[in-house]
Amino acid sequence: MVLGRVLDEKFATLYRAGKIHGGVFLGRGQEALSVAVGMQLQPGDVYAPLIRDQAGRLAFGETVLDAARTYMGSALGPMRGRDGNVHRGRPKAGYIPMISHLGSNIAVVNGALLAKRMKGQNGVVGAACIGEGATSTGAFHESLNQAAIECLPLVLVVANNQFAYSTPASRQFACEALVDKAPGYGVTGHSVVGNDLVQCLAVLRGAIDAARNGGGPQFVEATLLRLCGHGEHDDAGYISQEHKDSPLGRDCLKIAEEQLLKAGVADSDTVRQWRNEVVLEVDDAIAKVQREPAPDPYQEDWCALASRHLQETHSHLED
Repeated sequence: MVLGRVLDEKFATLYRAGKIHGGVFLGRGQEALSVAVGMQLQPGDVYAPLIRDQAGRLAFGETVLDAARTYMGSALGPMRGRDGNVHRGRPKAGYIPMISHLGSNIAVVNGALLAKRMKGQNGVVGAACIGEGATSTGAFHESLNQAAIECLPLVLVVANNQFAYSTPASRQFACEALVDKAPGYGVTGHSVVGNDLVQCLAVLRGAIDAARNGGGPQFVEATLLRLCGHGEHDDAGYISQEHKDSPLGRDCLKIAEEQLLKAGVADSDTVRQWRNEVVLEVDDAIAKVQREPAPDPYQEDWCALASRHLQETHSHLED
């Protein structure tokens, strides 16, 4: 969680200094939920993170270098500096690049899970992460319905952070809670306070285990508050002081620190040491990436597919 927060803060600083082209979207306030998903998945599982899931990406196995290289357009990154900085991943490792039309994340995970089933690969889970705004899309309905019919081991994690960009939840859905939608699709629903790390770990562990052991799709609604704007370009003036002063407005990192101290797992000096260590790790990675080359448009192979032999050709038109 600390590494995700520090890396996000570094990207925000670089964006304001004009060193990053494109948007920067922080996960401030969502790290507890995010890391609870990423760290409890296993090799062979599929993970389609949200735009704010830096902590979960790191927990799933993304390196600080991979993240920095994509944000800063390095040709050595997983996307070779050719894609938007949040659309990054390693599909062969089950790490799906985020799709901006977020409801579509679910369909991609469904497809990966069906492919694994056809190959006889059992005991895997696919986690698709969306925000509450994505539940208003047709892709959400179609994909969740498909997952239920096929009894796919899907864990759908909905971060209800109260605002779809600036649209409040009251203008997104009329049901009392999003988890109320789960029974209508025939899937199991779970609710969790999304800024409480201990709760998130327990609920996500139960949902992931249930999906892995044949329980079918699991719908997890996490209620929390986005502690920043939609992106660094947004001052979040629409978030009221009442929201900020509510229990959901508490910083999940502060809550987690209090839980660690109370349990005697760590002391204040240890927590400070963790932060100092990750600051150095992030600074070293950024310094390295700043020396790396950007893509050369005259040398770049613009084939969109990872496998050259799958590229569609038109040799019959060349004769």
